[in-house]
Amino acid sequence: MSDSNDRPALLWHDIERIRAAAPLVHNITNFVAMNINANALLALGASPVMAHAAEEVADMAAAAAALVINIGTLSPAWVESMRLAMRSAARAGRPIVFDPVGAGATAYRTESCRRLIEETPPSIVRGNASEIRALAGASSSTKGVDSADGAETALESARFLAGRCQCVVVSGAVDLIVSAGRVARVSNGHSMMPRVTGLGCTATALIAAFAAVNPSLPDAAANAMAAMGIAGELAAAESPGPGTFQVKFLDALYGLTEADIRARLKMEIA
Repeated sequence: MSDSNDRPALLWHDIERIRAAAPLVHNITNFVAMNINANALLALGASPVMAHAAEEVADMAAAAAALVINIGTLSPAWVESMRLAMRSAARAGRPIVFDPVGAGATAYRTESCRRLIEETPPSIVRGNASEIRALAGASSSTKGVDSADGAETALESARFLAGRCQCVVVSGAVDLIVSAGRVARVSNGHSMMPRVTGLGCTATALIAAFAAVNPSLPDAAANAMAAMGIAGELAAAESPGPGTFQVKFLDALYGLTEADIRARLKMEIA
């Protein structure tokens, strides 16, 4: 990560680059999250594509600026498409952001994740604490695809996984961004965010957009989590409930300003 003390400026610079370049982000993601992920990427300024057919994923992954792999609604055919896309993105030098949705909930999910990342290590892994612990082989408590563990409980597991990729993000009330020798903590966000389905997956998609424009992947991941959290805070201030929040969240991403970032950013790096 950069040692610059002006973290708001670095975050804002990434957003400006996304809005200027409109990087193509290839998403192989779950049915539940496709719509909000695509809309969030568009609101941020990126260009989403949702393609999971085995016949085209290799070409799409090579053409895109970043690849998202999200196993939320996995099946054998989708796992094969993920494998092909990851291999193609790696050959093309594209960042791969991997979301092990529900890892630890069933043996099939956990084993599928492990096979995929062993064959082609992703650039960034993002999950909740239970998923990260399960992926690293530690015991974890899951409730469907939700975490029953706090983010800090996954710190050592994240450090272990960071030895296989460049960065691991553990989502929680305080997000952890773990890379070699460093841990960033982002405290932005709002308690309404877990009440909207697909927002965890949206974090993964936004990380990919930031990774497409920032070669420092730990910086990109930290900036993405902060931008998402700040947008969540702005949206919650105008939302009586989760339904309104979802719409306001997209509006907040679209209208995010440097002043918003300077006023709200809560990031610590150790």
